[in-house]
Amino acid sequence: MSLDPRTPVLVGGGQLNQRSEPVEPVDMIVRAARLAAADASAAELVERIDSIRIVGMLSWRYRDPGLLVAQRLAARVRHTVYTGHGGSHPQALVNDAAEDIASGRCDVVLVGGAEAWRTRMSLKARGERPDWTRQDDSVPVPETRPDVPMKDPTEVAAGLDRPAYVYPLFEQAIRVASGRSIDEHRDVIAGLWARFNQVAVGNPDAWVQRPCTAEEIATASPANRMVSSPYTKLMNSNNSVEQAAAVLVCSVEAARRYGVPEDRWVFLRSGSEASDTAQIAARPRLDASPAIAAAGRTALELAGLTLDDLGPVDIYSCFPSAVQVAADALGLSIDDPARPLTVTGGLTFAGGPWNNYSTHAIATMLGEVRRTQRPGLVTANSGYLTKHAVGIYAPTPGDGFRRASAQAQADAVAPTQVAPTYTGPAELEAWTVAHDREGRPVTAMAALRTPGGARTLARSEAPEVVQRLTTEDLAGAKFDVSADATFDPS
Repeated sequence: MSLDPRTPVLVGGGQLNQRSEPVEPVDMIVRAARLAAADASAAELVERIDSIRIVGMLSWRYRDPGLLVAQRLAARVRHTVYTGHGGSHPQALVNDAAEDIASGRCDVVLVGGAEAWRTRMSLKARGERPDWTRQDDSVPVPETRPDVPMKDPTEVAAGLDRPAYVYPLFEQAIRVASGRSIDEHRDVIAGLWARFNQVAVGNPDAWVQRPCTAEEIATASPANRMVSSPYTKLMNSNNSVEQAAAVLVCSVEAARRYGVPEDRWVFLRSGSEASDTAQIAARPRLDASPAIAAAGRTALELAGLTLDDLGPVDIYSCFPSAVQVAADALGLSIDDPARPLTVTGGLTFAGGPWNNYSTHAIATMLGEVRRTQRPGLVTANSGYLTKHAVGIYAPTPGDGFRRASAQAQADAVAPTQVAPTYTGPAELEAWTVAHDREGRPVTAMAALRTPGGARTLARSEAPEVVQRLTTEDLAGAKFDVSADATFDPS
C-alpha cells in the first residue's frame, strides 16, 4: 500500500487486570505498554517512544508519570503530557497524537493510564499509605490538559455533586420524554445493561466477567443496593479495580522501520471534539447532547463514512443514561442485536473507571477493527455529559487522518435560562432520590421549571417528598422552591 510516510497509525493496544499482588499505577502502565508492543509484534517499539501522554489518575499523585514510565521503558522521550480529570481525555490524546505525528512533531507516541483504587482503599482501611514513587518539586511539570468542571454552585446547592446523582437525573428526563412508566423504563435500562454484561463476559480484559441477568441488575438487594434511583449498584461504574491500558500510535514510516506487520495497523481516520455547557441547569434538554451529535456527525464526515458503514461501536458507558443520550445523538439503536454499543462491556463490568476507560475501549477497538475489517467508532465523555471526543478507526486510511472541532455546531443550540436563586412555584421536570448504604431513600434532588420556563435545581429531605419521588411518577407536579435551594409540595 502506497502511503504518505507521516500517516498516523495505531499499531498496538495493551490492557492489564492486576488481580494478585499490588502494583503501583506507573508500573501497571509500563506493563500495559509492553503488552501493546507485543500486540504490535514489535517489542522494541517501547524503547523508540518519543512522547508519552498519561491520563489523569486518582489512585496516586504524580508530578510527571510519563517521565517515570519513560525511565522504566528505557525510552528517550522528548515530550510528556499529564491530563486533568475527564473521561474524554484518552480519545482527545489519541487525536492529538495523530495530529502531531502527521505534522512531524513525533514518531512514536504512547497513550495510557491506570488506576489502583482497590489497593488504595484496602490500605486506607488499615490506616496505611502505599509505598509508591514520589516526585518532588524539582521534577518539571509536563504539558497539561485541564480538568472538566463538575462543581457548579447551582448543582452543589441542590446536592447534585457527583456522577452517581447527576446521571440518574438525566435518566429520569429520558424516561419522561419517552412516555414510559417507571417499571417499563427500568426494564429497558436493565436490558441495556444486561447486553453490556454479555459483552463483558466474552471480553478477556473485562474486570467482571460474571453473567448478570436484567432482573438481577434491576432488583435492589443487599449485594446490589439502590444508589440513586433508578440506578442500583450494577448500573453504576465500577471503581474497585486494578487496571491499566495503553495504545501505541506511530507514523507509517516508523511502523515500517521498527517492523510492525501491516496486518496490525489500524488507521485513525478522523477525530472531533465538542462540549455541552458545563452548567447542567443551562442544558437545552437533560435527555440530549448537541455536542455529541455535532462531534459524531463531524467525525463521520471527515472520515468519509456514514453510520451504515460502521462495524464495531463503543459508546462511553459510565451509566445507562450516558449511553442512551449518545446513541440518540448519533442515530444508533440501543437494542440492535447486530451491533452492541460496547466492545468492552462498559464501566460497570469491564471497568476502567474515572478518566481512563476509553483507553481500554480504544485498545479493544483495535482488535475489533482487525477482526471485522470494518470501521469502528469510539466516543469518550468528560464530566456530566459535558465534554466529548470521537474517533473513527478503520482498517484502511481513506484520505488520511483529519480532525476538526464541532464546537460551533454545538453552540448553535441555544442554552436554557437558569434561575439560580429562584423562589416560588415550579413544575417538576426530572428527579432522583439518593439512598444510604442500607438502601433507605434519604434525599430527593430535582430539576424544576419556573412559570417563565427557566430551570432551577433543588433538593428535599422531607420524608413525604422523598418517599413519593421514590415510587411515583410526579413529572409536571407543582412544588414550591425556597431560597436555600430546597423544594416542598405546593
